[in-house]
Amino acid sequence: MGTMTRRERLLASIRGEPVDRPPVCFYELNGLDQDPTDPDPFNIYADPSWQPVLELTRERTDRIVMRHVPIRNAPPDPLADRRTVETWEDENGSRCCRTTLKAASRTLTSLTRRDRDTDTVWTIEHLLKDADDLAAWLDLPETPWGGEPDIAGVLATEQALGDSGIVMLDTSDALCRAAALFDLGTYTVLALTEPELFHRLMERCQRQVQPQVEAVARALPGRLWRIYGPEYAGEPYLPPHRFRELVVPYDRPLVDAIHRHGGYARIHAHGRLKKVLEAITETGCMGLDPVEPPPQGDVALAWVREHYGKQFTLFGNLEMSELATLPTDRFRARAAEAVKDGTSGTGRGFVLMPTACHCSRQVPDRVTANYQALVETVGA
Repeated sequence: MGTMTRRERLLASIRGEPVDRPPVCFYELNGLDQDPTDPDPFNIYADPSWQPVLELTRERTDRIVMRHVPIRNAPPDPLADRRTVETWEDENGSRCCRTTLKAASRTLTSLTRRDRDTDTVWTIEHLLKDADDLAAWLDLPETPWGGEPDIAGVLATEQALGDSGIVMLDTSDALCRAAALFDLGTYTVLALTEPELFHRLMERCQRQVQPQVEAVARALPGRLWRIYGPEYAGEPYLPPHRFRELVVPYDRPLVDAIHRHGGYARIHAHGRLKKVLEAITETGCMGLDPVEPPPQGDVALAWVREHYGKQFTLFGNLEMSELATLPTDRFRARAAEAVKDGTSGTGRGFVLMPTACHCSRQVPDRVTANYQALVETVGA
């Protein structure tokens, strides 16, 4: 087999076709969205230590660029006059955002913070604190679905990528939207003790996400998708039977819509998978990431490949903690092990990938060397 373009290699791996070598991807890093010239003080990629990693990403990885598709001409937000948003920088220079929402006699508030040296938004306070908050939120008017997907950004990204990679459309599922309204402890308690109330919440969230996925899949057929949120129902948060109840009936229609328009649906789920893999297969998805190794996960990549490789193209399975802390010779051995296990026997395909990406302003030399080892492992 001759040398494939990076785009050809990714598409073949997703389709389960032969490839000249396994693709390698740095997950959120794509060398396109990380702009070292952006003067924003929150732009961590302006630091010179990022430049070798970004060049490596652009020149030698099989780039998968995540995109969320906005909706234009959407109906007016019925909650606009009930919501206020305040942003400011605190004494440490962090960017804070408080949202206040009036719900009957209750005032619901959330607070997020973005630090200058970390490319992450932290939720300091979640909007809903208890079952009474949830009941009040559910009584608020719903935003009716409407509008059209604005696909210009995706098409422009694909043109910029050329043969160096592909776009992956990105969507949360109903569970992600529901669970993210609470802190993790409150969510798990409510999901277990208030099943009827939580079911109402899931149905409301599904009424928003389902038509949007349908519309985008129709407007942008044949693309790879990532559906994130199922991990909220994984162990140790909820028992396996609740995973099936909260994921399969809601994610399967999303997968069906994507596949009906020639796309490829990939489920994103960190953590323990062994007892929920059968439920994940019931969604009909064709891809799974990041297949975390023990002890973060509970199942070996080789085992998943052996038992589920014919349905799933697998993406992973190197922990970000390994990339950040292992000496490069040990990390190189881990990457080689992942390639061997991810391509063993027969299956759809395997993409070598860390479970996340470095997100701090300074990139240590070890992290740069380990990113370099990743591409060398597959001969990129």
